[in-house]
Amino acid sequence: MISQNKEEMYFTTRELVFTALMTAFVFTATYLPHIPIPLGYAHLGDAVIFLLALMTARRVTFFAACVGSVLADLLGGFVLWALPTLIIKFVMAEIVFRIARRRDSLAGRRNIIAALVLSSLWMAAAYTLAGAVLYDSLTAALASSPGLLMEGLVNGVIALLLLPLLREHFPRR
Repeated sequence: MISQNKEEMYFTTRELVFTALMTAFVFTATYLPHIPIPLGYAHLGDAVIFLLALMTARRVTFFAACVGSVLADLLGGFVLWALPTLIIKFVMAEIVFRIARRRDSLAGRRNIIAALVLSSLWMAAAYTLAGAVLYDSLTAALASSPGLLMEGLVNGVIALLLLPLLREHFPRR
């Protein structure tokens, strides 16, 4: 059994409120700017997920990324995509954590760019594969790939531009 401090097992009130706000922020950035692409929509929620993964605690990021994104799918009429979204957003955040937040080089610019690029490529490939399975058509799924790649690029650039502005407000974890 892994031993954990009581503080590591439970959310503090402050962390709970922050997590709820960040979940709402991921939801809003995903739900509101619906930009139609084949089989779905592009949005700005991934920029929020990237920023959370670069600046906040792991469990806050995972909860906000997964729950906020899934809620956007459920309430936006994309119920079929809820499970793939849950998995894809979790892995996206994990990629950023593992590459950009290594202990030896916490948030080096090259690591951050590599993490955002790999996370975006994962997202595009995973949604394309999920679309091929859900719609039983690789051709239809491939039609969404350019939009997904553009979404990843735009969200990565937004995260890179906002990161220096937001860093002073978030302690490194």
